[in-house]
Amino acid sequence: MAAIETSRGQVGFVEQGGGGRTPIIFLHGVGSDKSVWRPQLEHFARSRRALAFDYPGYGESAFVEGATRDDFAAAILAAMDALGIGKAHICGLSLGGVVAIALNAAAPDRCASLIIADSFAAHPDGQAIYDRSIAASNDIRGLAEARIGALMASEEPDVRSEVIETMARIDPAAYRIGADAVWLADQRVRAAAIAVPTLIIVGDQDAITPPALSEELHVLIPGSRLEVIAGASHLANLDRVGEFNAAIDDFLSAVEVEAY
Repeated sequence: MAAIETSRGQVGFVEQGGGGRTPIIFLHGVGSDKSVWRPQLEHFARSRRALAFDYPGYGESAFVEGATRDDFAAAILAAMDALGIGKAHICGLSLGGVVAIALNAAAPDRCASLIIADSFAAHPDGQAIYDRSIAASNDIRGLAEARIGALMASEEPDVRSEVIETMARIDPAAYRIGADAVWLADQRVRAAAIAVPTLIIVGDQDAITPPALSEELHVLIPGSRLEVIAGASHLANLDRVGEFNAAIDDFLSAVEVEAY
């Protein structure tokens, strides 16, 4: 793991792989950081550059007071510039999906495709979730321990422990900014304007961003594909690693065949 200086300050990132195929970029959720994408980086690095980034204030990225979801997107674009990435497939989970939509709105020419996992355009319970998040934000570890059952269907103790420890390390001030960026988002207009190939993934057991919200995205985004992963909860990329990766592989194969 490393960090790079960009026009938007220091941005933490991890990168694996290489080659001539279009890179894939992974964007984490509000209670996580770039490390949550380890299983995906290992898999997709076999065929292309695979990168995951931290948002401002998370992981190894510099804190930015009052940052918004658009600032998060701008930081990712600045990191792409610094790393010489002109265009990439953008995969975001939860807050990452919100940031992916914002990034596409800011620079659609930089997005080869979008993969939006366990996310939404607007959450009907967003204000209430935000209020609860802010109230609990002074004890991030306690919040992580209380939320792990909702975040994951997997009972693997090592994976659950890693998720808790990653969340426990988040700066409470950064977490509050991230909570605003995700739960108070209303990007229905932006979602309806998406014109790049889009895959929507959701775990069928996700109670935080239920499948109905992904179905709404599917209706909003013209020509999008919806993939429901059985046995997965909110962190579908960790609950069902193989199925999650396979859904993206299948999607990218179709997108890249159409591109040539």
